[in-house]
Amino acid sequence: MYINNHIAGMPAGYLFSEIAKRVKAFEARHPGEKVIRMGIGDVTRPLSPFVAEAFAQAAREMATPDGFHGYGPEGGYPFLIEAIIKGDYASRGISLSHDEVFVSDGAKTDTAAIQELFSPDAVIAVTDPVYPVYVDANAMAGRLGSHQNGRWERLITLPCTHENGFVPEMPKERVDALYLCYPNNPTGAVLTHEELRRIVDWAGDKGTLIIYDAAYRAFIADDSLPHSIYEIPGANEVAVECCSFSKTAGFTGVRCAWMVVPKGVKGLLPAGESVSLNALWRRRLASKSNGVSYPVQKAAEATYLPQGQREIAENIAAYRHNAGILLEALNGLGLDVQGGAHAPYLWLKAPGGMTGWELFDYLLGRARLVGTPGEGFGPSGAGCFRLTAFGSREDTIIGAQRIQDALKAL
Repeated sequence: MYINNHIAGMPAGYLFSEIAKRVKAFEARHPGEKVIRMGIGDVTRPLSPFVAEAFAQAAREMATPDGFHGYGPEGGYPFLIEAIIKGDYASRGISLSHDEVFVSDGAKTDTAAIQELFSPDAVIAVTDPVYPVYVDANAMAGRLGSHQNGRWERLITLPCTHENGFVPEMPKERVDALYLCYPNNPTGAVLTHEELRRIVDWAGDKGTLIIYDAAYRAFIADDSLPHSIYEIPGANEVAVECCSFSKTAGFTGVRCAWMVVPKGVKGLLPAGESVSLNALWRRRLASKSNGVSYPVQKAAEATYLPQGQREIAENIAAYRHNAGILLEALNGLGLDVQGGAHAPYLWLKAPGGMTGWELFDYLLGRARLVGTPGEGFGPSGAGCFRLTAFGSREDTIIGAQRIQDALKAL
């Protein structure tokens, strides 16, 4: 059997798998020592009790003849789609039809799978640093060419750094698809309406599709900042939007998300004929997915009810508070830090000219603390480091003190 040489030719090791391997080896050498984990962006607070009860009630329904549900609608149950439209879009003046919203098991799934609609030779652009999935999915499909000297030969990268305020400059080359994530993972950066409008206008002029990952929008503390790309005029003709309950409602282990594919977003066939991405995405789902389970979708619906909103807001506030603790500690060291205000991530320049991996090893060995090296997010992440605010309050306070002590000792 011949295999997919594009996967075989990828750099060895997924970033977070490599981190887990190094931490496991360290813990084996230092048994019994507490390691503070601020690396992977996984939540730690329990599900909202109200949401959990809706989850359990739906599971109990499944044990009855009248309440049992088999295969659900391919795009999601109408009750959840209605809740998403009302709670996340209509409330911000955005009009969507039910058949423009597709429920899935994760934004990671959707941002990885959307590339299946692209032609094999489509030109892809990403902000840099970048969430690795956007790159990996296109690399596996063979669009990025070979990986040489830490770069993909056919990938266009848009540097987002401390020096340019983390606002990407649009490429001069032709681009078929541009991946954006705001609030950004890994840097924690956000865009204003004007900054996002310039990108949407550029995409409209160039015929570029925007894949907009808004998984962290619940962390935006300033309501004047855009929570959805569809707040920008014209975005419903150039952008699909991926969102998730993972960080908003603690669903990382439950798995539920959605993607908006407006009917106005078109692609081109080889003969030049336009085709609806909405129709193509629905066709793909019908072939490749049986959807998200009924109990999970009922749990997701409960996040939009008043009590569910109050309880998940408490969890978001707790993570925001953790981010504030870390931000204060890092600023107190005089470090150049981005994020922490509207996102659960903090992105800093490693002190003393260290690489991100050198800082990783130093903090693990000296402070018993795990972060994420910036090099794992792309060339522009070199010499940078990401911390997450998803730990417990106790661990965040301890971790902040350990970071201060360790970096003061440099």
